[in-house]
Amino acid sequence: MAEESVASIIPWQPPKSAKVPTKTATGPRAKRTPAAKPRKRPAKQQKAKQAAAPDPDDELFASESLISPDFMELVREQSRSASVPDRARPDWAVNLPATTAPPAALPALPPPDASPTAQAMPRVPQSPRHTASSWLLQAAALALAAVGMAMNGWFAHSLGSSDTAGWMFLAIGVTADLVALVMPTCAARLWHAPHRATAVAGWMVWIMTFIFALTASIGFTSVNISEVGLARASRTTPVVQSAQAALTDAMTARDRECKGGIGKFCREREAAVAERRQALDAAMQSVGQTADPQTEAAIKLVAWLSHGLVKPAAEDFTMLRLVLLALLPQLGGILLMVGRRV
Repeated sequence: MAEESVASIIPWQPPKSAKVPTKTATGPRAKRTPAAKPRKRPAKQQKAKQAAAPDPDDELFASESLISPDFMELVREQSRSASVPDRARPDWAVNLPATTAPPAALPALPPPDASPTAQAMPRVPQSPRHTASSWLLQAAALALAAVGMAMNGWFAHSLGSSDTAGWMFLAIGVTADLVALVMPTCAARLWHAPHRATAVAGWMVWIMTFIFALTASIGFTSVNISEVGLARASRTTPVVQSAQAALTDAMTARDRECKGGIGKFCREREAAVAERRQALDAAMQSVGQTADPQTEAAIKLVAWLSHGLVKPAAEDFTMLRLVLLALLPQLGGILLMVGRRV
């Protein structure tokens, strides 16, 4: 497309006359010839001329006086149609070339992160906002850790042959539990720092202290469960009391009949004593079976839910309970790490 140019007129001004030197090097200055004074025109003619003549600074008016009226009309139509959408413009105005040049494109600015200063500055991780669930999870972690320390300290103290050895074992158990509590959080921070080698070393230390604390928890749990089972199994019930009384009567009758020698009635009394002893053993065994009602109820529940397809033994549930009771108090460190990230 041919570029359109607007003609402009620059008013002509006569060149200024050179100044006559006041004094020359060779002699006195030359005399100045008097300039001819312009004739004064009448005031009415000057006002009419000033009103008819355009302002020389009005460049637009001077330019339009040299451009044909048809062309100026076309330019005005194009300027009006430029502000109107294409749908509202007539068909002949849509195809007209644009008279104004597109605005110059601004230089592209680099993104904020592309500057060397931004790349050199390390990113500061934002501290997570703690919520109610975070505080509750951390409180649960501290509670489990306290229970685990008490369990492991008690069991470690019971292993000592003397009071001094017991207190030393207790210190080892409590210290191991403290390390197992705080090490996961510290190792996770070191991993994101990043100090990967130190973080891996921290996780290895946590594994060792976790195994030590887990074995101590297993010892504490098994000792207490077995002692409680024996205490419950050895309790006296009305059935056991009646069986014991029947056995005592049978033994008294046997001693009376067998005092003079072994005869027919003596053998009958001995057989009665054996029967009464078997009845007492059965009564005590039934008491021992009811000493752990949780195991019996769990076995029945699993069999009922599986419609008889799964029938676990009492030992299976006992091992599962032992693992859970020993493992849960040692998960305080993991819960504390998760709670600080929520």
